[in-house]
Amino acid sequence: MKKLIFIFIVPLFAFSSCATRVIAPSAAPAKKVVIVKKASYPHNIVYIQGKKYYRWNGKYHRKTARGMVLVKI
Repeated sequence: MKKLIFIFIVPLFAFSSCATRVIAPSAAPAKKVVIVKKASYPHNIVYIQGKKYYRWNGKYHRKTARGMVLVKI
């Protein structure tokens, strides 16, 4: 009985692998990000869905650790 189990189970583990195949998506070109250090003086603070945005010249910006970043809303 032990030989039968050994004959059927060992090949099962021998031909299977724990590693999975990962296919990386094609690399998209990096977007150019412009960081503004300070908000321009006539700016408005706007809350959209509970998030704080700074608006000036008709564009919205988010505050990050490096400065302000332009975002699309």
